Amino acid sequence: MLSLFVDDLNNPDHLGDIPLAEKMRPRDFDEFIGQDKIIGKDKPLRRAIENDELRSIILWGPPGSGKTTLAKIIAHKTKAYFDFFSAATAGVADLKKIVKQAEERKILKNQKTILFVDEIHRFNKAQQDAFLPFVEKGTIILIGATTQNPSFDIISPLLSRSLVLVLNSLTEKEMTQILKNALNDRERGLGDYPVEISEDALKGIINFANGDARVALNVLEFVVLNTLKNKEGKIIIDEKILTEALQKKILRYDKGGEEHYNTISAFIKSMRDSNPDAALYWLARMIDAGEDPRFIARRMLIFASEDIGNIDPKAIMVAASVAYAVEHVGMPEAQINLAQAAAYLACAPKDNASYKGLLRALKDVKEFGNLPVPLHLRNAVTSLMKDLGYGKDYQYPHNFEKHITDQGEKDLPPQLRDRRYYQPRH
Repeated sequence: MLSLFVDDLNNPDHLGDIPLAEKMRPRDFDEFIGQDKIIGKDKPLRRAIENDELRSIILWGPPGSGKTTLAKIIAHKTKAYFDFFSAATAGVADLKKIVKQAEERKILKNQKTILFVDEIHRFNKAQQDAFLPFVEKGTIILIGATTQNPSFDIISPLLSRSLVLVLNSLTEKEMTQILKNALNDRERGLGDYPVEISEDALKGIINFANGDARVALNVLEFVVLNTLKNKEGKIIIDEKILTEALQKKILRYDKGGEEHYNTISAFIKSMRDSNPDAALYWLARMIDAGEDPRFIARRMLIFASEDIGNIDPKAIMVAASVAYAVEHVGMPEAQINLAQAAAYLACAPKDNASYKGLLRALKDVKEFGNLPVPLHLRNAVTSLMKDLGYGKDYQYPHNFEKHITDQGEKDLPPQLRDRRYYQPRH
C-alpha cells in the first residue's frame, strides 16, 4: 500500500487501500490488453476457458504481463470451484487440505476444482511432486504461474501433464493504452482527477516499468496523487515532475536487472565485512523481492571458499547444508536456513588464501603453458613408461615418519619451484 500525502483539493473518493493496478485489473477478455497470441478471439485457450474445458496449464511470463489477471478471468468464467494458492506463503500441508476438499466437492457436487498456484517455481522438486497424483487423476486442474523458465524450475512430470503458455512483456503501445484507460476511467481509475500528462512523461513511465503493467499503473498513481494542482486546478505531469516523483519511490528489484546485482553485491560484501546485521538486511531484501533462494545459496557456497577458506573449514559445510535445505525444505521455511548461514559466514574469520593462490597459479599456467609433469609424479602403467623413467624415485609419503618426504620440493615443474601460491594468514 502506498502512503499518500495529497492536497485537500484532490478527490478523497479515490484514496483507499487498493492500489490503482488492482482496481484497474481487467475483469473480462474485452478489457484484457496484450497476449493476443494466446487469448485472442478464437484462440484455443480462450475457447477452452469460455467453454469451461480448461486443462492444466503453466503460465510463464515476466512480472506484470497478465498471469494473475488471466487466472482471475478464468475464475469468473468457469463453473469449477477456483482456489488461489501462493507458493511463497503456503506448503504441502495446505495443498493436502485443498485436495481433500476438491475430492469431496467432486463426489458431492460433481464440481471440478481449479487451483491457481502463484510463483510455482518457488516450490522445490519434492513439493512439486505432491501435485502430480492429483493432476493425473483430475482431482485438480492446475494453473501454475511463474516468472522463471519452466524447463529449469518445474519438474518434468508436471510439465508433461501441463500446457506451457508463454506470456510476453507488454509492448509500448499496449502499455500506453493501459495507462490512458486508467487516466480516463472514472469508476476505477483516475478519471476524476484533472490530469494533463505529456507524451514524454507517459513514455518515461513506460520505460521505467519495463513491460510491467502493475509497476506502470502504480507509478502513475504515485505521481498523480503526489503532484499538487496548479492555479488553474490541473495536475500537470511532465518529465521533470516524473523524475522528481520517481526519486522518492523505492527502487524496483528486477531479478534480471541492475538492482538484482546491486543487492546481491551488497549481501556478499556485507558478509565479507563481517557485518551480520547488514548481511541479514540484504538477505531480507532479496527474500521479500522473491529472489530465487537457490541463487542465494549458490552465492554463499562460493563465498565460503572464496572469502573464508581453510581458516574455518566448517564454513563450506554450513553453506552446503543450507543449499541442501533450500532444495529439500523449500520456501518459506528455508529462509530460516539462509539466515543462519548468512550470519555464520559473516561472523566467520576471513582468509582468501586458497582463492588468491589459484589466481597466481592460473597466471603461471597462461604464461608458461603446459609444462611437463615431473617424472617422479607420473604413473608407469606400461613397461615402456617405466623404461622412460615414469615414477622413478617416487617416495610414498605414508612409508615415512610423519608421512612427509622432501620430494615435495620437486612436485612443481623446474621453472616454477620457487612459487608459493598458497599463503594462508595463519
